[in-house]
Amino acid sequence: MTPDAAPVLTAVDGHAARITLNRPRALNALTPAMLHGVAEALDAWEHDPAVRTVVLDGAGERGLCAGADIRLFHADARSGDHTASEAFLRAEYRLDSRIAHYPKPYVALMDGIVMGGGVGLSAHGAVRVVTERSRVAMPEVSIGLVPDVGGTFLLSRAPGQLGTHLALTGLSAGGADALLCGLADHFVPSAALPDLLADLAREPAHEAVARHAGTAPEGVLAGERPWIDACYAADTVEEIVDRLFSCGEPAAKEAAETLLAKSPSALKATLESLRRAARLDSLEAALDQEFRVSCAALDTHDLPEGIRAQIIDKDRDPHWSPATLAEVTPAQVERYFADLGERELGLG
Repeated sequence: MTPDAAPVLTAVDGHAARITLNRPRALNALTPAMLHGVAEALDAWEHDPAVRTVVLDGAGERGLCAGADIRLFHADARSGDHTASEAFLRAEYRLDSRIAHYPKPYVALMDGIVMGGGVGLSAHGAVRVVTERSRVAMPEVSIGLVPDVGGTFLLSRAPGQLGTHLALTGLSAGGADALLCGLADHFVPSAALPDLLADLAREPAHEAVARHAGTAPEGVLAGERPWIDACYAADTVEEIVDRLFSCGEPAAKEAAETLLAKSPSALKATLESLRRAARLDSLEAALDQEFRVSCAALDTHDLPEGIRAQIIDKDRDPHWSPATLAEVTPAQVERYFADLGERELGLG
């Protein structure tokens, strides 16, 4: 059997059941079969009295999960038939909600790279563990998409404007910064994860994690928060960019240049998504909104173009349309939030 033959591995050790995402060569990028495998495992263990804790991790050395296998979205967007993409998103968002309300402790080991859909499978869990290797990100704007899988709900509730900064730039947060932003709960050194897994098989989840938890190496966002809060509090992306360029901080100038390389449409839709998500009262309401936005993105020029540039051709030279922030109209942004009628996700 090849390493990737079974895309999701499951096992039970003592009182702990373990789900391992198993596409290491693809950095455990999510497929429909993987979503089904995780959901099936959660179904099997929910009413099993022998299982007291569920643990999620990823195979390989690079990380938990790089997000969805977005080649599916590229094919759908180009063909105009969005059936497969919408089915994937529907299953993914429902699974994220299921994880958030799972009746047994769900422990996510967010070691290494955790992006996009990987955040959805981990950051809604009851116990979220990062390490010194963690790189947690919602980089959707880089491919003409908007943070989803509950990402707008989480990032809109980060302190100050830190979530807005992470969402618009797509930058990754290390262990300490993920803790600061509310994307994780505990820091455990990566070398201690095997011992943590052994203890989770014998002890209650919170006790086992507490035994191994420590202080994360210092992050960067706490020190950058003054200029982040000041710049990203602006009402529009254009004003955010102006403030970043003019505030005098080298890191702010770098952030502005990063924004200007992203999809202008996705940037504006992301800012509006975050502002709206901050007013929503549940993860499920945010997932409903994200489903509308993601389905709308499938009809844009920028999503297939962004995936082409990043994943298909890998030339890292996307040609966005509209090409500038000034060309993206309020009506174009509003279309991302249009009601889907019978196609609504309907979680909230």
